[in-house]
Amino acid sequence: MSWLNFFQTTHKLHHTFGRGINAHISPDEEALFLESFQKFENNEILEAYELFFKSLLNYTDEICNDNIILQRKEDKLHFTLLQGCATVTGIITQQNLYAEANIVEKKFANVALKRYLLERNYQLTYANYFADDAMIKIKLYHDNITMSPQKVFYPLREIALNADFDREYLKSEFKDVTLPQTEHLKTPSQEELQIKYDFMQEEISRVEAKILTLPSNDNTSMQSFLYLNLLFEIDYLIVPKYKIYQQLSKKILEYFSEKESSMEARNEELRRYIDKLKALTFQEFSTNFYEANYTFNPTEKSNFEDVVGFINDSLTKVRWYKNNRYAQIIPTIYRYISFYILYNYGLNPAARELLHILVEVQNSAFFEQLGYPALYDEEKESFAKRTIISRINTIIDTYAVHYPALESFAGELSFGSLNEFSNSFYLLFTNLNFEEI
Repeated sequence: MSWLNFFQTTHKLHHTFGRGINAHISPDEEALFLESFQKFENNEILEAYELFFKSLLNYTDEICNDNIILQRKEDKLHFTLLQGCATVTGIITQQNLYAEANIVEKKFANVALKRYLLERNYQLTYANYFADDAMIKIKLYHDNITMSPQKVFYPLREIALNADFDREYLKSEFKDVTLPQTEHLKTPSQEELQIKYDFMQEEISRVEAKILTLPSNDNTSMQSFLYLNLLFEIDYLIVPKYKIYQQLSKKILEYFSEKESSMEARNEELRRYIDKLKALTFQEFSTNFYEANYTFNPTEKSNFEDVVGFINDSLTKVRWYKNNRYAQIIPTIYRYISFYILYNYGLNPAARELLHILVEVQNSAFFEQLGYPALYDEEKESFAKRTIISRINTIIDTYAVHYPALESFAGELSFGSLNEFSNSFYLLFTNLNFEEI
């Protein structure tokens, strides 16, 4: 029995997938937020902030992640907020809020690094960078006059997200930089890293082999689906940090933003980057991972109608490829749809958990290697039907309080083949009603 399988028999497995918080919000989140609003209205500032911070706590298996730590001292409230590789600390008085996060030691501040941070200052709305005798930091000062939970949420989110991003960016771009304050970061096991490394190499080889089978003419779009799906897949399933994440996200952004370049040229850029990933040794690969707690999601909450529109447009493309007998690319597009949504859209927790089930089915071999029960057997082409239905129903039941019109679609899924399952899942998913109370 492998270590991961032993872990499964004694503990509930929990791995990080994608860039979201990967945890559940407090069941009292809405009540705490509203109570905080009332305290601000009554000018009970410290009590209001305590309630606000408690509304941001998140949980794994009903155990608090301590992503925020509070300490009340007479007329001051001290807080520590965790966001990935960044730690934001602050002090709140009746009059104001002050928060800061260490970015990098001042001794590493060469001209290029200073120029980068000066440019970043112009991109910020609430926070700004500064240096003391030893450290370059990002800070936030906020007056508590006419304060409310909404008014403090976005400034704190800005300082936390940018501190996390810039620490990772500087670590990946400047070889000599050593990040301060990393005690809260945990390193995944060597076995887990090996599984992820082997999976990445296998998927790269699979894409390379698939491209050789494409028709010699008019295959540019199919190559794009294969390359982009691979990068989305690596980001969501493997969740690299530091250099791999910075370069991967840059390549994806460039692909979709450089419209003046031909699709062939953009595909070639992706291919060259994938070659670099393929050339990584396990040792190099392993330096790009850590586990941490998060308080804020990096993606703004999306309108579900936008997600539905993307799915419908994508299924139209599937039908076109099917009608023109390009069947070999269809399984990739079905995977691409879910990964694209999870990368680009800020889903509500229920939608995200439901879509993750589809990802597990479509990539069952990888999850099985991590120790999860297989939801789909690729060799036998068979589904763990009862488990899939049960998990969907559990999610629907869990979030029914927030979305009273949400109804399970598990009984309507098609289990004839993996393609049929994916198609039926998307069609039923688009009909979900996430209207809140």
